[in-house]
Amino acid sequence: MVLEKINGPEDVKKLSVEEMKTLAAEMNDRVVQKTAVHGGHIGPNLGVSEMTIALHYVFNSPIDKLVWDVSHQTYPHKMLTGRKIGFEPGHYDEVMPYTNPGESVHDFFNVGHTSTSIANAVGLAKARDMAGETGNIIAIIGDGSLSGGLALEALNNAAQLKTNLIIIANDNQMSIDKNYGGLYENLRELRESEGQAANNLFKAFNLDYKYLADGNDIERLISLFQSVKDIDHPIVLHINTEKGHGWQPAIDEKRRFHWGGNFDPKTGKDLSPKGGRSWGDLVPEYLGKKIDAGEKVLAINAAIPGILGLVEFYEKYPDNYWDAGIAEQFTMTFGGAASTVKGVRPIIFHNSTFVQRAYDQLMHDISMNNEPAIVVVAGVSINSADSSHQGSFGTGWLSTVPNFVYLAPTNETEFTNMMDWAIAQHEKPVMINLPQHGLTSTTTSSLKDFAKPKYDIVENGADVAILGLGGFFDQAHKVSDELAKSGVHATLVNPLFIRELDTATLDKLAETHKVLATFEDNTLDGGFGQRVASYLARKGVKVLNFGALTEFVDEIPTAELYQKYHLTPELASADILDALK
Repeated sequence: MVLEKINGPEDVKKLSVEEMKTLAAEMNDRVVQKTAVHGGHIGPNLGVSEMTIALHYVFNSPIDKLVWDVSHQTYPHKMLTGRKIGFEPGHYDEVMPYTNPGESVHDFFNVGHTSTSIANAVGLAKARDMAGETGNIIAIIGDGSLSGGLALEALNNAAQLKTNLIIIANDNQMSIDKNYGGLYENLRELRESEGQAANNLFKAFNLDYKYLADGNDIERLISLFQSVKDIDHPIVLHINTEKGHGWQPAIDEKRRFHWGGNFDPKTGKDLSPKGGRSWGDLVPEYLGKKIDAGEKVLAINAAIPGILGLVEFYEKYPDNYWDAGIAEQFTMTFGGAASTVKGVRPIIFHNSTFVQRAYDQLMHDISMNNEPAIVVVAGVSINSADSSHQGSFGTGWLSTVPNFVYLAPTNETEFTNMMDWAIAQHEKPVMINLPQHGLTSTTTSSLKDFAKPKYDIVENGADVAILGLGGFFDQAHKVSDELAKSGVHATLVNPLFIRELDTATLDKLAETHKVLATFEDNTLDGGFGQRVASYLARKGVKVLNFGALTEFVDEIPTAELYQKYHLTPELASADILDALK
């Protein structure tokens, strides 16, 4: 095996072209074997094995700096820079899924979000020149990332440099799903004309440009990179690659094998257990019923339709769907403006870790203009994701946006009631957090009007009141059951509202209980619990807040985080009993 001989980039430089081809196949096999059982990005990594080998053959990392966009295509890079152990059975958790400077001198940024590489590279290049240093700065961007606003801003600024900067546009004709927008039409024109089309996005930014038709050919890649090594001005290398290259299932099903796991590494057959009903089933079903009933619903998404079943939706209702590509900011301003037209009901779907990219548009465009858009946020939870895809910050910072009615259903019925109300009203923007622990819960509120906050008292008790927000209502219920073992029968509350407080209910609870405990599937800072505690500070009642600390966590098991944050029924009930003393 060639990979066995590779312990760093210097070993790549000793290989023949035939050995490099063998190395690419071996790395691809490691990618498939690992992701089949561990999960991860498949197609993006398979598509750049040859490119990565050629980069390390021609350039001298880390003096020459490779700056990866999203960095979800860096498995080959990691294997060539001393981290191949992380792709061997029994060691899959020993490397992070994205670039990490703490892991290797060949990584320069912690990054798992899109459209960042060119801006990072321009910053490194400018600082290199000011410090009087040398070396090539190479930004690699692809998988739909060029449509992000930051990438376009960076291209505009890159042209100001008069020194070395190499930008690789890895054009695999895909994002996470299919690409949308005029930018990708221009890339198609350039591919079809072998880079000769008069209309050229990159030249419009006053950047030099070269095109390579076969971006999975190692010899051609090496020749291209050698031709621009130590170049004295910014240049874009537009390289046409094949997403999933080297493994037929990933070539045939590019969307499915962008990211995934639990599949047969030989055939690609899905080995996942068949689960019950999910949000991916409910959301398209709900939207379809509304459209069939005559509602002018517009579902808006930023390149991740698979997370909530929107792939099936747009295939059936193409005129009621808008995919903006990786452009979260645009979806907010676009959807907010559309909501001001009478009868049109835009619903903007996002994942918590990506919606943070659109904070200004939530604040300045939708909120300040009081536009009655509806924003549905998935993935707000304390979980074992990597730090760049951490969903536990959501409610804290989203709660700082005024005007929104911010809601937390515990189950399908409550979500449906909230959506029905949000679509019918036109006075306020509405945001809804999807609970991340399934569609069902041990309770269902009958509330159908959410214009004013009103909590649901599910069980009446004494001394202790427990408020379990959204997806954590069931966790709060488990704590209540644990307290009952010690003879404490708690009042159990489903708050439903995240930002707005039902002060009348809180006042009554403070009068009749000694301790109030809040539970939220989120960081505590700026969250629901702190709002409750702040309001009740002068009421003479103890308030305990249970949730996560404001910190980055990298793939720490959820059970371990629950222990750390005292979110288990045993630890939480012990804290509550101690507060009662």
